[in-house]
Amino acid sequence: MSQNLTKPNSSFISKRSPLCTSLFLVILVVIGLYTVHHPHRNPKNALLFQQLFLSSATNYTVSSYLRSLTSHPHVAGTKPSLETIHYVKTHFQNLGFETHTVPFRTLLSYPLHASVSMHFSNGTVFNLPLNEMGITNYDVSSSLIQPYHAFSPSGTTLGKVVFANRGTEDDYDALGRMEVNVSGCIVMVKKGGGLGRGAVVEIAEKMGALGVLMYAEGDISRGSFGFGVERGTVMRGVGDPLTPGWAGVEDGERLELEDNKVSERFPGIPSLPLPFKSAQLILESLGGPLAPQEWRDSGRSNLSRVGPGLFMVNFTYQGEKKLATIYNVFAVIRGLEEPDRYVLMGNHRDAWTYGAVDPNSGTAALLDIARRYALMMRKGWNPRRTIIFCSWDAEEFGMIGSTEWVEQNLVNLGAKAVAYLNVDCAVQGPGFFAGATPQLDNLIFEVTKKVKDPDLEFATIYDKWTTMNGKSNIERLTGVDSDFAPFLQHAGVPSVDIYYGRDFPVYHTAFDSFSWMINHADPFFWRHVAVAGVWGLLGIRLADDPILPLDYLSYAKQLQGYKDTLSGVLDASISLAPLAASIQELTSAAKQANNETKNLMAREFTNDLLALKIRALNDRLMLAERGFLDTDGIKGKEWFKHLIYGPRIGHRSEFDFFPGISDAIAESSRRDRDATIQHEVWRVARAIQRAAAALRGEVF
Repeated sequence: MSQNLTKPNSSFISKRSPLCTSLFLVILVVIGLYTVHHPHRNPKNALLFQQLFLSSATNYTVSSYLRSLTSHPHVAGTKPSLETIHYVKTHFQNLGFETHTVPFRTLLSYPLHASVSMHFSNGTVFNLPLNEMGITNYDVSSSLIQPYHAFSPSGTTLGKVVFANRGTEDDYDALGRMEVNVSGCIVMVKKGGGLGRGAVVEIAEKMGALGVLMYAEGDISRGSFGFGVERGTVMRGVGDPLTPGWAGVEDGERLELEDNKVSERFPGIPSLPLPFKSAQLILESLGGPLAPQEWRDSGRSNLSRVGPGLFMVNFTYQGEKKLATIYNVFAVIRGLEEPDRYVLMGNHRDAWTYGAVDPNSGTAALLDIARRYALMMRKGWNPRRTIIFCSWDAEEFGMIGSTEWVEQNLVNLGAKAVAYLNVDCAVQGPGFFAGATPQLDNLIFEVTKKVKDPDLEFATIYDKWTTMNGKSNIERLTGVDSDFAPFLQHAGVPSVDIYYGRDFPVYHTAFDSFSWMINHADPFFWRHVAVAGVWGLLGIRLADDPILPLDYLSYAKQLQGYKDTLSGVLDASISLAPLAASIQELTSAAKQANNETKNLMAREFTNDLLALKIRALNDRLMLAERGFLDTDGIKGKEWFKHLIYGPRIGHRSEFDFFPGISDAIAESSRRDRDATIQHEVWRVARAIQRAAAALRGEVF
């Protein structure tokens, strides 16, 4: 699948330009002088090391990493994935880093057989293609696994088909108004609209559907329309379903598949992804009421009616759930002054197919950051705090590798983790995007002002970012769609997630290859370099700054905005006074912490007493995020403890913040609605008060 990068692009991908090389050599000389005559913590020296990090980037190196990582598919728990594990581990070892491989024994899911056929009243039977068109090597030797939904139950069903648009509850309401009942039918949906595939299947099951067939529209302008088939998991929640709340170690406790806590994680009806062309054959044969215009794929499909039609679909899926060993790989750079404080930089390694975008664009960037950090260390750099590179396994099955490790190390992470910096699909296309907890906003702004934009000459990422959006908009980590989820939403660790591009059309398909990357997403790998630049500088600043660059005034302002939004939708029967008071407490504590930071930074770091004061302040800045956790968690999804950012259990929930309040607004019956909402307001207010108290560091 991969093509040789140097053939079409050899004149563009170079190791380093002459000007960059000269600057690089000058920096090395100056750093050499500083390391001899000045202590490591000299601020000028720190800036020079940051510049060394930026100037030592090469697009050629990142591209070579990606080409190696995508040489074959590597689904978690399969034999081909072991080669990728070895590649990442060897890279870290060759750089001289302390390296660890941590295995877990977890439940994974693989396909055995699938078929979908249309049966017409005249006796005609038409078997639909289920694999990507143009790809024939779905066999053991290629390691390319057929499209499927992990953890879908096995089963055979025969029924008429109804098209349910995106599969949201609002879409089923629309079908109801058309007097179309999906009970006893197979539902066809198109992927998108903000719902994960697991939620789509869950809603269809509640509506009485027998099964779900799902397709993605694609984008003909970017090389995928009608060809790719999107794989993915339909399991609810995250982590190994047999070890809910504890790590799946080799000889540890496991629940049985029949246990209610396990079975409730899986859908009760089968589902399967379809190629667009196969979905189109079903859609064009539907009868029933006319489909709303907005349901019609922007005119790209032959859909005109929602069904059912004068035909039946026979849908069979056979899969197996089995224990498999997965491996997380870690590389450690021990901190010089604070080795017991951890800055974690993570990316998952497993892929449904070749994984050029998802996730190995991020893996290639992580490996290049490690290479550049090793170069800095050879020139005298050692971080103040410990940096841990994390290469996760089995993310695609439900953040399993990262979740198991977080559960295994929950106490240590709670006491010692400064921040978790995540990159998954590092490069999907144009445009920089960032998500973070709000205390990291200002640091992201500062860093993006130092990294050159890959697509606009003489501009930084920050410049292009603000031009594109009118402002530098940082999203919040409310979803459960990458490895930041267990760190933030279960352990309360401040987190970041960054990437270039969005909604790439070969997502989870066999076309997510090195060839697609160089032809569509990042031909010259400068976007990879840019992501690595931002990611690596964030790691350096959080590991090296004497006082952690965490600003909780940003958090307080964000919370105030959320409170104002609630004020506009809730009536006077709900008091938001507890929320207002707690936000004011956090604002006061944040101002106090910022003033303390300014006073300490104005003094010489020459005595032990000052070092202790800085350490105490850093602990408060680090631990304040933990205050937003609640031991009872989010009602209905109790593993998720964060009351500000986390998944909503209600699919009609309106807001992407305060998940408990949002669910209460959407799901409560009129009789108990006000009391339920008020209780959730109090819970959030208490969480904010806990964070404020942690930031103050006082109990009185």
